[in-house]
Amino acid sequence: MHGEDHSLFISALAFLAAAVISVPLARRFGLSPVVGYLAAGIAIGPAGFNVADPGTVITIAELGVVLLLFLIGMELQPSRLLSMGRYIFGLGTAQLLVTGLIFTGAAWYMGMGLPGAVVSGMALAMSATSIALQLLNERGDLSSGDGQRAFSIRLFQDIAIVPLLALVPLLAPGESELARDPLATLLQAAAALIAVTGIVLSGRYLLNP
Repeated sequence: MHGEDHSLFISALAFLAAAVISVPLARRFGLSPVVGYLAAGIAIGPAGFNVADPGTVITIAELGVVLLLFLIGMELQPSRLLSMGRYIFGLGTAQLLVTGLIFTGAAWYMGMGLPGAVVSGMALAMSATSIALQLLNERGDLSSGDGQRAFSIRLFQDIAIVPLLALVPLLAPGESELARDPLATLLQAAAALIAVTGIVLSGRYLLNP
């Protein structure tokens, strides 16, 4: 356990050092900090100097997602969220279904089986919350009309990812215990959705009362 903690600490320091170096360099060349983060990830990842092992990277990435959800929760206001409902569930649903169906059709046309095509299509319809919010924030568009619509789409995608992940084992019958027990799948999906909701609400009401 001590060795794992030490590895996690060293990896975290390496990531922070890489970010401190890469982001100013990216800004100096007129590039987005996102490009700096990506370059730093390539440099210290398996394709570069291989500073950290994949398991440690996943652990730190999961922590980053949790912190991002806290930040989103701190910026959300219930009244604002309600006013964005038609964008979240209208525009968000339309984007996910239309884009997902296009990618699903393309994958199926290229010879992929229908279950695999559905999973691939829906995965490709998703976008990265961290990158999208970072770019919107840099440009000062997060509070604009277009920024709010983009944020609404991303928020719906974050909500939809849980049932989509639960759908994966159901599309692979016989290969997963969850596929043989749909109730367990639904319970795990519900638990994950409650956890994500709890994290966002904690950021809104506990850290920013």
